[in-house]
Amino acid sequence: MNEWFEQLRWDEHGLVPAIAQDAASGRVLTLAWMNREALAETAQSGRAVYWSRSRGKLWRKGEESGHVQKVLEMRLDCDADAVLLSVEQVGGIACHTGRESCFFRKLDNGRWVTTDPVKKDPSLIYGKK
Repeated sequence: MNEWFEQLRWDEHGLVPAIAQDAASGRVLTLAWMNREALAETAQSGRAVYWSRSRGKLWRKGEESGHVQKVLEMRLDCDADAVLLSVEQVGGIACHTGRESCFFRKLDNGRWVTTDPVKKDPSLIYGKK
């Protein structure tokens, strides 16, 4: 691997958090995890690839939904333990709930309130499982 790759501080599971941020608006779209293979493929392909902790496998963002994240820039934080991806979100939907961002709830008077509308019904995105 390249020197840049070895400079990351991986957690005890061999993962690093990756924040995807919309390059145009600056809005945070999602937080996911990358292992070494996901990071290498992301850097090589220019398309966001994550490690799905729930599925235990690589997750190529948009492989089912078509909502690919084209990576325009990758940054490393000061502690070298988090990656920031500046992305173009294809289709304008990053969340599996059919919303623009996974961060669609805010704390308001001690309860989580949904603030963002569903842009597309998830059943139309993913079909029946």
